[in-house]
Amino acid sequence: MNIETILTESIVEALKSLYGQEVAPEKIQLQKTRKEFEGDFTLVVFPFLQLSRKKPEETAGEIGAQLAATQPVIASYNVVKGFLNLAIAPSYWIGLLQEIDLAPNWGKVEADENSPLVMVEYSSPNTNKPLHLGHIRNNLLGYALSNIIAANGNRVVKTNIVNDRGIHICKSMLAWQKWGEGETPASSGKKGDHLIGDYYVAFDKHYKAELSSLMAGGMTKEEAEAASPLMAEAREMLVKWEAGDKEVRSLWQTMNGWVYEGFDETYRKLGVGFDKIYYESDTYLVGKETVLEGLEKGVFYRRPDASVWADLSGDGLDEKLLLRSDGTSVYMTQDIGTAQLRFRDYPIDKMVYVVGNEQNYHFQVLSLLLDKLGFSWGKGLVHFSYGMVELPEGKMKSREGTVVDADDLMEEMIATARETSEELGGKLSGLSPEEAAEINRIIGLGALKYFMLKVDARKNMLFNPKESIDFNGNTGPFIQYTYARTRSIERKAAEAGVNTECTSAPAAVSEKECSLIRMLNEYPAVIRQAGSDYSPSGIAAYAYELAKEYNQFYHDYSILREEDADVKAFRIILTRNVGKVIKSAMNLLGIEVPERM
Repeated sequence: MNIETILTESIVEALKSLYGQEVAPEKIQLQKTRKEFEGDFTLVVFPFLQLSRKKPEETAGEIGAQLAATQPVIASYNVVKGFLNLAIAPSYWIGLLQEIDLAPNWGKVEADENSPLVMVEYSSPNTNKPLHLGHIRNNLLGYALSNIIAANGNRVVKTNIVNDRGIHICKSMLAWQKWGEGETPASSGKKGDHLIGDYYVAFDKHYKAELSSLMAGGMTKEEAEAASPLMAEAREMLVKWEAGDKEVRSLWQTMNGWVYEGFDETYRKLGVGFDKIYYESDTYLVGKETVLEGLEKGVFYRRPDASVWADLSGDGLDEKLLLRSDGTSVYMTQDIGTAQLRFRDYPIDKMVYVVGNEQNYHFQVLSLLLDKLGFSWGKGLVHFSYGMVELPEGKMKSREGTVVDADDLMEEMIATARETSEELGGKLSGLSPEEAAEINRIIGLGALKYFMLKVDARKNMLFNPKESIDFNGNTGPFIQYTYARTRSIERKAAEAGVNTECTSAPAAVSEKECSLIRMLNEYPAVIRQAGSDYSPSGIAAYAYELAKEYNQFYHDYSILREEDADVKAFRIILTRNVGKVIKSAMNLLGIEVPERM
């Protein structure tokens, strides 16, 4: 039984004994005691004044005295106005540490076959360009959210929807046909997604040159765009694709295959993955079918020009186009089709979409439409809306000079980690080149991920690579270094033959040690709160505070040189569990921690 439950039950009994009335446990308001006051937990006594009919201070004093007399876990209490501060006995914290030590998955709730099934969609790339900085934030948020939701006892399916059709795809295909000369990833040495992205840029370059030429001949910009032979060819290719033209479809499959190989390499390096990938080339037709079924049922209506719309004015929104007059679909139609396929594949209880905040209205509409179409989870779908991420001016721009490439950014972060380690006097000296390279990879990517995830996702953020890799302060490397420190202490203790299985508790436990155990005790609640709020930043903040608290303890107290065997064993067990929880929290964020740094 955790300490909060023990205290709540004891307070209910104390109130009954003092004032003769039962109080529901949910009425008990327990908070962490503020740092400027002595104590571990604070009880707000104002709700009980109607029972005591006494002043707040007097009521708090009576409850404190009753608890101290009847509950051994309470060492002392003090009253500050209408607040009762309760100090927990060190013996309780020692017992709690032993409990945490025996729990390999402390803080997490295991799912079973009857647990709710939550699907999380993230990434959602286009197959005409590589993944970029925005995709990095999206993937990191989606992967971390999936881990946090799973740690709260849910079954989770991680999914991706790939935008693999449309005019933008045809632009890359047409450019390759015209100027590619049979170039492939193998012949060029380029990743497939980078190669296709280069042809997308090439199309744009030739298209702009064509527009300039037409406008120089006297056309307006609008006239030039309408008359562009290159754009007309791209549109013709799209028509052929939709008609199932064998040659166009074959080229489409080949070039998309190159892109997927490139994407997979980026995902592996970033440390994210998916259980199921959907493709818009499969979902858009299902979406059209679903919309037409909704039309037959009277959920939607058709206008005189044959277009199909949803009237959401009764829900406080406007009317929404679902099928154009020529029968072609829009993004909303494709999202409906994707939802239909997912619902067929999985018994979804909740759907979470990780998509930027520029799509807030889109998901408001999608939620209503799915609900009207009969999807049980439609109205309760979660749009995890996040802000944009930018780099300082001039930092790591891609070849085009406009987009920050994900692969380039990751390589730059690993290189920065290597440079930083060298500047700090060879922290990795004594390791083989391969071991040092692996640690630099872990540090570089850990810095990138933590910096992205520590910020409230709803806010726009500025990513500063150099700042993110600092070994001090609220950074990934600082937390990783703290974990490596705990592992170093464990290794040295084992080499020295220190017995950490001692059953004798130390005679006294310091306030700092109790504070660390209190923080370990909070981890399950932190996971629950992060799951409830859909907040990876909550996990990041906790990991940083725990690392900071442990480092203060490490500097203030002797561990391996402690002469009292029981105290030494206790501190090593405490160290081991701090490391365990730091690793667990960082893993929820998708961040690796090195065994040594």
